[in-house]
Amino acid sequence: METLSLKITTPSTSKLSIPRTHLVKSPIFPSSPRNYGICPRRHLCLSLKIGCKLGASANKSKNEGSLTSKIQVPEEAPLVAEEDGKLPGKLKANASGGGLGVLKRLPRKIEVSRRFLSKQKCITLCRWSFLHSGEAIRKQEFTDTLPRASIQDLGVILTGAGYEVFLKGPSLYAFRGLAGRFAPIGVHLALLLIMAGGTLSATGSFKGTVTVPQGLNFVVGDVLGPSGFLSTPAESFSTEVHVNRFSMEYYDSGEVSQFRTDLSLFDIDGKEVMRKTISVNDPLRYGGFTIYQTDWSISTLQVLKNDEGPFNLAMAPLKINGDKKLYGTFLPVGSTDTPNVKGISMLARDLQSIVLYDKEGKFVGVRRPNSKLPIEIDGTKIDIVDAIGSSGLDLKTDPGVPIVYAGFGALMLTTCISFLSHAQIWAFQDGTSVVVGGKTNRAKVEFPDEMNSLLDQVPEIVESSKPKQPDGVCG
Repeated sequence: METLSLKITTPSTSKLSIPRTHLVKSPIFPSSPRNYGICPRRHLCLSLKIGCKLGASANKSKNEGSLTSKIQVPEEAPLVAEEDGKLPGKLKANASGGGLGVLKRLPRKIEVSRRFLSKQKCITLCRWSFLHSGEAIRKQEFTDTLPRASIQDLGVILTGAGYEVFLKGPSLYAFRGLAGRFAPIGVHLALLLIMAGGTLSATGSFKGTVTVPQGLNFVVGDVLGPSGFLSTPAESFSTEVHVNRFSMEYYDSGEVSQFRTDLSLFDIDGKEVMRKTISVNDPLRYGGFTIYQTDWSISTLQVLKNDEGPFNLAMAPLKINGDKKLYGTFLPVGSTDTPNVKGISMLARDLQSIVLYDKEGKFVGVRRPNSKLPIEIDGTKIDIVDAIGSSGLDLKTDPGVPIVYAGFGALMLTTCISFLSHAQIWAFQDGTSVVVGGKTNRAKVEFPDEMNSLLDQVPEIVESSKPKQPDGVCG
């Protein structure tokens, strides 16, 4: 305890004049001497004693009493005075000991103006669920009672802790983390959005698959077919697609690594409206439909026979064990009128090389397309000019995709927000006691500890004691 004594001598007048000190900004002496105490609960209090002897006029006796006031100042000074210097709210007087005395609030780190108590109009106050009895508050998950406290002081503490605080008469309502309360609703709305998008995709889409050789065209509407009763054709379905070029890329081992298709789109008037080279995972989007690169094949082999041609030989897929592709064709040699036609067989796994066999089925050699290296088989000169590939394309329209993407985005966001804790606190001024209750949707274990920490900061209003008898005057 630290004790400070001040000696003040007044002039010989009938009116007592007391100078202000630097300790508080308002007069510390009321009309009659009382003791005031303000102490945070379960916190160390610092006691400051101010004593003085006052000399009155010559008519007064030297035994006239001295006035002593004792002020207890909390370490954290949680109270803040309102603008008029009066205690917010009314407290009932105690019949014994002269009632309850309250010192004007001392300045502290958190300065809260009067407006936090009336920051909203009556319409705003009616939005929140006030509890108007201690019995209703004691039904909450967490409850406690502050025997000598002010509900305004509790509001100041909660505001400093980040709560939105509302007062209505003797009732208080505070909340924090409002987003965490409505986030679960957002999660369910996001799921409904995903379901709606999926339903629209299933009943309102168009799908189609086509394999187009290099150099040929197709119309989008001829490929797409409806998938449900909500499928509605668009004007872009009249778009014509031309396959300019199909190409393949290979690993060092000779395996196919990637295949691409150069596409041009033409409107109904024959004007090119878009051109793009697509590949796997890089589709073309136009007018509500999407073209994906999904497959490939070999459609035609161009050869020169004895320097005549070129002849276009259709390549057919051959069924073999495994998932590797194999295509073959046949070039007749000699008369084609006999039932047993013989000729040269040609096989290809990709567009890099062609394997040739004679009419007896014996291996002859391998040639690359456009190598300009002819090979003679059974007296026939063969020159491989080119191997023409076909592009396998998937076309579809899916009006539900944007809705599904939006739903998944909202789902991820609201799921993260739903982990935030939404806490609500109610309080009711019951005479000189404050009944406090609260609950939270998350952090069930941490919430009681947080509440106890906040309630420890609420200052306790200490009952005043009777003044001591004066022990003398100063001359």
